[in-house]
Amino acid sequence: MSNELAFLPFTKPTIDEDMIAAVADVMRSGWLTSGPKVQELEAKLSELFGGRPVRTFNSGTCTMEIALRIAGIGPGDEVITTPNSWVATANVIIEVGATPVFADIDPKTHNIDLNKLEAAITPRTKAVIPVHMCGLPCDMDHLYAIAERYKLRVIEDAAQAIGSTWKGKRIGSFGDFASFSFQVNKNIMTGEGGCLVLNNAEEARLAEKYRLQGVSRQGLDGIDVDVLGGKYNMTDMAAAIGLGQLKRLEEFNGKRKALAQHYFDTFGADFEALSGAELPVADFENSNWHMFHVVLPENVNRGDFMQKMLDVKIGLGYHYRAIHLFTLYRERGFKEGMFPIAERVGKQIVTLPLFPSMTNADVERVVSAVKSCLL
Repeated sequence: MSNELAFLPFTKPTIDEDMIAAVADVMRSGWLTSGPKVQELEAKLSELFGGRPVRTFNSGTCTMEIALRIAGIGPGDEVITTPNSWVATANVIIEVGATPVFADIDPKTHNIDLNKLEAAITPRTKAVIPVHMCGLPCDMDHLYAIAERYKLRVIEDAAQAIGSTWKGKRIGSFGDFASFSFQVNKNIMTGEGGCLVLNNAEEARLAEKYRLQGVSRQGLDGIDVDVLGGKYNMTDMAAAIGLGQLKRLEEFNGKRKALAQHYFDTFGADFEALSGAELPVADFENSNWHMFHVVLPENVNRGDFMQKMLDVKIGLGYHYRAIHLFTLYRERGFKEGMFPIAERVGKQIVTLPLFPSMTNADVERVVSAVKSCLL
């Protein structure tokens, strides 16, 4: 592999001139913070999600926290989630004063194992936060059957799942709360930001209060604060980027799916058997292909593998180290060995480059380098 090749990152946003011009127009307007562009983006997102109310925020983390607060989750309550996610998914549970409970993951989908989730339910369980890992949805029929049986609120961590579907229905267009991230590495982005899909107008009004210091206004000079809110609003500059990205969502996701298919074709049917590595589930019906993961064999040191890939100018990520092994969670009583599948995957997983401006030749370059390291 030639060292003259350009560095290939594991992700890269697509920013066109229309998006740049839209941000410049906002700056010229003088209205930089939450304003007409935020309202326009919320309206467009509501259309995307079948008319459900949507509110935008400055991250896809606070959206989950606010959903928990709207659901009335707090001290004394337990919330079940997956140990295989970005740590924010569990941190928000602690933030509202509730207790995080983990259930191990499915070894192939890397989503929460719903049978283990159900086994973890206690009388204190009030909600569940499943993650649609890499845009591959959880089994929504099974998930919501459990939620209905035990009267649980569901806050879907759909950070990676914009444009994903379940049996032909768009994730976020049905169910309970759905939280999406627009961080720069997502399928569409606003630089930083996110949105929360809600169930009704009352929840939407409460989300607005939590978004901006608990404030509600009446007329020109009426103001009140009746809940403790924060400072989580999206700017019009970010919304302008989001509007341009949203127009290209189907295009971006289509390119991701085509690249993912080329990964499978290029790796070949015998790659797993020959290498001992594990490829992701080849779901081309429901997933938006936010990321393409490979789980390395147990005898391969991930750091050494990543360095070899960097040596040939290919960037990798790893998503994610098991949450319960972080010091913050060990101090809460979690230990190694409690969730062995998440621990094994978290130790050996790598994220290969996948973004819309990649070419088939880029995919072939990555696969060639992976094979040279493993075969």
